Amino acid sequence: MRRFAISNIHGCAATFKRLLQRIGFGKADELYLLGDYVDRGPDSKGVIDHIWALQESGHQITCLKGNHEEMMVSALQDDLYARQWIKHGGMTTLASFSASYIYDIPKTYISWMKGLAHFTEVDNYLLVHAGINGSEDDPLKDETAMLWIRNWYESLDRKWLGDRIIVHGHTPIPKTEIEQMQTKLKSFPVLDIDAGCTFVEEQYGWLCALELGTNALTFERRV
Repeated sequence: MRRFAISNIHGCAATFKRLLQRIGFGKADELYLLGDYVDRGPDSKGVIDHIWALQESGHQITCLKGNHEEMMVSALQDDLYARQWIKHGGMTTLASFSASYIYDIPKTYISWMKGLAHFTEVDNYLLVHAGINGSEDDPLKDETAMLWIRNWYESLDRKWLGDRIIVHGHTPIPKTEIEQMQTKLKSFPVLDIDAGCTFVEEQYGWLCALELGTNALTFERRV
Protein backbone atom coordinates (compact mmCIF):
# COMPACT_ATOMS: atom_id res chain seq x y z
CA MET A 1 0.00 0.00 0.00
CA ARG A 2 1.22 3.48 -0.90
CA ARG A 3 -0.06 6.68 0.65
CA PHE A 4 -0.08 10.09 -1.06
CA ALA A 5 -0.92 13.66 -0.04
CA ILE A 6 -2.03 16.42 -2.44
CA SER A 7 -3.17 19.95 -1.57
CA ASN A 8 -4.69 23.02 -3.22
CA ILE A 9 -6.14 21.56 -6.41
CA HIS A 10 -8.21 24.76 -6.84
CA GLY A 11 -10.47 23.66 -9.66
CA CYS A 12 -7.68 22.19 -11.80
CA ALA A 13 -9.53 18.94 -12.49
CA ALA A 14 -7.55 18.00 -15.61
CA THR A 15 -4.21 18.51 -13.84
CA PHE A 16 -5.47 16.53 -10.84
CA LYS A 17 -6.44 13.59 -13.06
CA ARG A 18 -3.07 13.68 -14.85
CA LEU A 19 -1.18 13.73 -11.56
CA LEU A 20 -3.11 10.71 -10.30
CA GLN A 21 -2.26 8.92 -13.55
CA ARG A 22 1.40 9.88 -13.20
CA ILE A 23 1.67 8.36 -9.70
CA GLY A 24 -0.41 5.35 -10.75
CA PHE A 25 -2.99 5.85 -8.00
CA GLY A 26 -5.00 2.66 -7.56
CA LYS A 27 -7.45 1.00 -5.21
CA ALA A 28 -4.63 -0.49 -3.14
CA ASP A 29 -3.32 3.01 -2.37
CA GLU A 30 -4.53 5.75 -0.03
CA LEU A 31 -4.90 9.40 -1.00
CA TYR A 32 -5.11 12.31 1.44
CA LEU A 33 -6.33 15.63 0.05
CA LEU A 34 -5.55 18.68 2.17
CA GLY A 35 -8.27 21.06 1.08
CA ASP A 36 -8.95 23.88 -1.39
CA TYR A 37 -10.66 21.84 -4.09
CA VAL A 38 -12.56 24.89 -5.35
CA ASP A 39 -12.07 28.46 -6.67
CA ARG A 40 -9.63 30.07 -9.08
CA GLY A 41 -9.23 27.14 -11.48
CA PRO A 42 -11.73 26.32 -14.25
CA ASP A 43 -13.50 23.19 -12.95
CA SER A 44 -14.19 23.12 -9.21
CA LYS A 45 -17.26 20.94 -9.72
CA GLY A 46 -15.21 18.53 -11.79
CA VAL A 47 -12.63 18.17 -9.02
CA ILE A 48 -15.25 17.19 -6.44
CA ASP A 49 -17.11 14.97 -8.88
CA HIS A 50 -13.90 13.10 -9.69
CA ILE A 51 -13.13 12.59 -6.00
CA TRP A 52 -16.62 11.23 -5.45
CA ALA A 53 -16.41 8.96 -8.50
CA LEU A 54 -13.11 7.51 -7.32
CA GLN A 55 -14.50 6.91 -3.84
CA GLU A 56 -17.59 5.22 -5.26
CA SER A 57 -15.39 2.93 -7.36
CA GLY A 58 -13.50 1.75 -4.28
CA HIS A 59 -10.53 4.13 -4.11
CA GLN A 60 -9.45 5.16 -0.63
CA ILE A 61 -9.53 8.95 -0.33
CA THR A 62 -9.59 11.10 2.81
CA CYS A 63 -10.51 14.75 2.29
CA LEU A 64 -9.69 17.62 4.64
CA LYS A 65 -11.20 21.10 4.67
CA GLY A 66 -9.41 24.13 3.25
CA ASN A 67 -10.10 27.81 3.79
CA HIS A 68 -11.81 28.06 0.39
CA GLU A 69 -14.35 25.42 1.37
CA GLU A 70 -14.87 27.37 4.59
CA MET A 71 -15.40 30.54 2.57
CA MET A 72 -18.00 28.86 0.38
CA VAL A 73 -19.93 27.58 3.38
CA SER A 74 -19.77 31.00 5.05
CA ALA A 75 -20.83 32.75 1.83
CA LEU A 76 -24.25 31.13 2.18
CA GLN A 77 -24.76 32.80 5.55
CA ASP A 78 -23.34 36.27 5.05
CA ASP A 79 -23.56 38.57 2.01
CA LEU A 80 -20.34 40.36 2.94
CA TYR A 81 -18.54 37.04 3.12
CA ALA A 82 -20.11 36.09 -0.20
CA ARG A 83 -18.51 39.14 -1.82
CA GLN A 84 -15.15 38.18 -0.32
CA TRP A 85 -15.53 34.66 -1.66
CA ILE A 86 -16.25 36.00 -5.15
CA LYS A 87 -13.20 38.26 -4.88
CA HIS A 88 -10.96 35.29 -4.03
CA GLY A 89 -11.92 33.02 -6.91
CA GLY A 90 -15.58 32.20 -6.40
CA MET A 91 -16.64 33.30 -9.88
CA THR A 92 -14.91 30.35 -11.52
CA THR A 93 -16.57 27.99 -9.06
CA LEU A 94 -20.01 29.40 -9.92
CA ALA A 95 -19.22 29.00 -13.61
CA SER A 96 -18.25 25.36 -13.15
CA PHE A 97 -21.69 24.72 -11.65
CA SER A 98 -23.42 26.86 -14.33
CA ALA A 99 -24.69 28.90 -11.36
CA SER A 100 -25.32 32.62 -10.98
CA TYR A 101 -25.34 32.65 -7.17
CA ILE A 102 -23.93 30.56 -4.36
CA TYR A 103 -27.49 29.50 -3.54
CA ASP A 104 -27.70 27.75 -6.92
CA ILE A 105 -24.98 25.25 -6.03
CA PRO A 106 -26.52 21.87 -5.08
CA LYS A 107 -26.75 21.32 -1.35
CA THR A 108 -24.93 18.00 -1.59
CA TYR A 109 -21.69 19.85 -2.39
CA ILE A 110 -22.12 22.32 0.47
CA SER A 111 -23.00 19.55 2.93
CA TRP A 112 -19.88 17.67 1.88
CA MET A 113 -17.72 20.74 2.52
CA LYS A 114 -19.30 21.31 5.93
CA GLY A 115 -18.48 17.78 7.02
CA LEU A 116 -14.79 17.79 6.11
CA ALA A 117 -12.27 17.26 8.90
CA HIS A 118 -9.60 19.82 9.79
CA PHE A 119 -6.69 17.39 10.17
CA THR A 120 -5.74 13.75 10.20
CA GLU A 121 -2.75 11.72 11.31
CA VAL A 122 -1.21 8.92 9.27
CA ASP A 123 1.70 6.99 10.76
CA ASN A 124 4.12 9.76 11.81
CA TYR A 125 2.53 12.42 9.57
CA LEU A 126 0.20 15.19 10.71
CA LEU A 127 -1.78 16.38 7.70
CA VAL A 128 -3.53 19.76 7.73
CA HIS A 129 -4.53 22.44 5.23
CA ALA A 130 -2.71 25.58 6.41
CA GLY A 131 -0.69 24.72 9.51
CA ILE A 132 -0.97 24.81 13.28
CA ASN A 133 -0.83 27.46 15.97
CA GLY A 134 2.10 26.38 18.11
CA SER A 135 1.35 28.98 20.78
CA GLU A 136 -1.73 27.00 21.85
CA ASP A 137 -1.47 24.32 24.54
CA ASP A 138 -3.27 21.98 22.15
CA PRO A 139 -2.70 23.26 18.60
CA LEU A 140 -5.18 20.75 17.19
CA LYS A 141 -8.06 22.57 18.88
CA ASP A 142 -7.46 25.78 16.93
CA GLU A 143 -9.50 24.98 13.84
CA THR A 144 -9.30 28.54 12.50
CA ALA A 145 -5.52 28.33 12.41
CA MET A 146 -5.62 24.97 10.64
CA LEU A 147 -7.55 26.65 7.81
CA TRP A 148 -5.96 30.10 7.65
CA ILE A 149 -2.64 30.44 9.45
CA ARG A 150 0.51 31.65 7.68
CA ASN A 151 4.05 32.35 8.87
CA TRP A 152 3.70 29.88 11.74
CA TYR A 153 6.97 27.95 11.58
CA GLU A 154 8.69 29.89 14.36
CA SER A 155 5.88 29.03 16.79
CA LEU A 156 6.21 25.29 16.19
CA ASP A 157 6.57 23.37 19.47
CA ARG A 158 9.00 20.60 18.56
CA LYS A 159 8.46 18.86 21.89
CA TRP A 160 4.72 18.72 21.24
CA LEU A 161 5.30 17.56 17.68
CA GLY A 162 7.58 14.72 18.71
CA ASP A 163 8.70 12.54 15.82
CA ARG A 164 5.84 13.60 13.55
CA ILE A 165 6.15 15.44 10.24
CA ILE A 166 3.61 18.16 9.38
CA VAL A 167 2.46 18.24 5.76
CA HIS A 168 0.37 21.23 4.67
CA GLY A 169 -0.61 23.49 1.79
CA HIS A 170 -2.38 26.89 1.73
CA THR A 171 0.73 29.03 1.25
CA PRO A 172 2.01 28.63 -2.33
CA ILE A 173 5.76 28.36 -2.74
CA PRO A 174 7.91 27.64 -5.81
CA LYS A 175 8.52 24.03 -6.80
CA THR A 176 12.22 24.42 -6.03
CA GLU A 177 11.45 25.48 -2.44
CA ILE A 178 9.26 22.40 -1.92
CA GLU A 179 12.12 20.25 -3.15
CA GLN A 180 14.52 22.01 -0.76
CA MET A 181 12.16 21.55 2.20
CA GLN A 182 11.87 17.87 1.36
CA THR A 183 15.64 17.42 1.73
CA LYS A 184 15.65 19.08 5.17
CA LEU A 185 12.86 17.15 6.91
CA LYS A 186 15.24 15.61 9.44
CA SER A 187 16.23 19.04 10.74
CA PHE A 188 12.84 20.73 10.25
CA PRO A 189 9.93 18.26 9.97
CA VAL A 190 7.48 20.44 8.02
CA LEU A 191 6.67 20.31 4.32
CA ASP A 192 4.53 22.72 2.32
CA ILE A 193 3.24 20.96 -0.82
CA ASP A 194 1.31 23.87 -2.38
CA ALA A 195 3.14 24.68 -5.62
CA GLY A 196 0.60 27.29 -6.72
CA CYS A 197 -1.18 25.28 -9.40
CA THR A 198 -3.34 28.20 -10.58
CA PHE A 199 -0.57 30.81 -10.53
CA VAL A 200 0.81 31.99 -13.87
CA GLU A 201 4.30 32.94 -12.67
CA GLU A 202 7.05 30.67 -14.02
CA GLN A 203 8.12 29.27 -10.64
CA TYR A 204 4.54 28.21 -9.82
CA GLY A 205 1.86 26.39 -11.78
CA TRP A 206 2.42 22.87 -10.46
CA LEU A 207 0.31 20.33 -8.58
CA CYS A 208 2.38 18.27 -6.16
CA ALA A 209 1.93 14.77 -4.74
CA LEU A 210 3.95 13.61 -1.73
CA GLU A 211 4.34 9.89 -1.12
CA LEU A 212 4.15 9.38 2.63
CA GLY A 213 6.85 7.09 3.94
CA THR A 214 9.38 7.68 1.17
CA ASN A 215 8.78 11.47 1.02
CA ALA A 216 9.12 11.27 -2.76
CA LEU A 217 7.67 14.23 -4.66
CA THR A 218 5.83 14.10 -7.99
CA PHE A 219 4.87 17.28 -9.86
CA GLU A 220 2.38 17.81 -12.65
CA ARG A 221 2.40 21.04 -14.66
CA ARG A 222 -0.95 22.81 -14.86
CA VAL A 223 -2.91 22.06 -18.03
